[in-house]
Amino acid sequence: MGISPAESGSPEKEQQAAGVGILLQIMMLVLSFVLGHVLRRHKFYYLPEASASLLIGLIVGGLANISNTETSIRAWFNFHEEFFFLFLLPPIIFQSGFSLSAELGTDTNLYALVFGESVLNDAMAISLYRTMSIVRKHASSAQNFFMVIFRFLETFVGSMSAGVGVGFVSALLFKYAGLDVDNLQNLECCLFVLFPYFSYMLAEGLGLSGIVSILFTAIVMKHYSYSNLSENSQQFVSDFFHLISSLAETFTFIYMGFDIAMEKHSWSHLGFIFFSIIFIVVARAANVFSCAYLVNLVRPVHRQIPLKHQKALWYSGLRGAMAFALALQSVHDLPEGRGQIIFTATTAIVVLSVLLIGGSTGTMLEALHVVGDGHDSHLGESFDVNNGYVAPSFKEDGTSGNGIKMKLKEFHKRTSSFTALDRNYLTPFFTSQNEDDEGGEALLDERISSSKRGGFLGQ
Repeated sequence: MGISPAESGSPEKEQQAAGVGILLQIMMLVLSFVLGHVLRRHKFYYLPEASASLLIGLIVGGLANISNTETSIRAWFNFHEEFFFLFLLPPIIFQSGFSLSAELGTDTNLYALVFGESVLNDAMAISLYRTMSIVRKHASSAQNFFMVIFRFLETFVGSMSAGVGVGFVSALLFKYAGLDVDNLQNLECCLFVLFPYFSYMLAEGLGLSGIVSILFTAIVMKHYSYSNLSENSQQFVSDFFHLISSLAETFTFIYMGFDIAMEKHSWSHLGFIFFSIIFIVVARAANVFSCAYLVNLVRPVHRQIPLKHQKALWYSGLRGAMAFALALQSVHDLPEGRGQIIFTATTAIVVLSVLLIGGSTGTMLEALHVVGDGHDSHLGESFDVNNGYVAPSFKEDGTSGNGIKMKLKEFHKRTSSFTALDRNYLTPFFTSQNEDDEGGEALLDERISSSKRGGFLGQ
């Protein structure tokens, strides 16, 4: 949703209005970052940075309504959904898949569960929304059901394939192009930054989901392409994507608060809004605990997801940016004010999840005893680099087992793991790590042989 600057004014006044709008946005961004720093410095976790940015947007939008400057403020805030999907969202999703550094002192596995599941939910949400938008045009319910399944699989699998393919191409390029020299590091960094956007725009151009594509590109590039960069380039791209994702995410929450205060809402269906919140909480609990149960059936005991982590995942996995953007788009896509009702309900859910749930997440983690010191875990939880997550060990209750559970575990043991495939084939093919290891081993063998010859001649 965006309102262009006043069309009746002169070009000079339009340029001045645009300048004022950019100045206002920069001022709110600066205020958000400063406030976030102050909150972190004083260890005040009841108001996270996202909540602070949302509140700033709410305050500015509320003041605009009170001062009757809504039209001019909107002209300054020339914002479009396309701007969100094409420029703000890609760096946020890429950084989520590219980096993995816990917050609030939690262990790495819990962070991966919460934010990995959340980002994947964002990708699934936009895929389903686009699928349902296409299916809505067809009349037959039987055709709709099968078309939903087909279109969703087509979108998700096609987007994932595009993202993985772009990631593998980038890995081979950085492995064989010889860009990791001093005078080509600038080119190396530029190419690395462009590949994620290429993946996103490729999927969008093919009618697929750019979010799904860039997410898998981020995972592949971090695992394979990143190790082919020089050390200076690795540091630069890590800092660059962290920077632009922070700016994009902060601006997104500012605009969410601003638009919530400025938009017209339909509060005539309070029952729908109330039950939507209840059903989402219940549905999320059913989804998290049932999926965790199925995952634990095929995982060995030491790698199962503890119940307290499942509770943390259920409580703290809600995010609002993607839901807000899709609900805002539904105002135009759905007729007879239905989109307005969905937008109002989504707004209530976003405010509740960001302010209330986001502000109480730290307290909840402390109550579940899953907050560490950021370096060592107080509960015996660890992350083994070679084998993955190691959860607190507990004795398996043999009496509660059944035939299906035992067969699933046996199948898991006999099936060759992706880790072995990656270590033996994919990593040596797509990275230069194997070549470096072989070179180091050859140098070590040569030194050992030389020392033996020297010792023999000395005798």
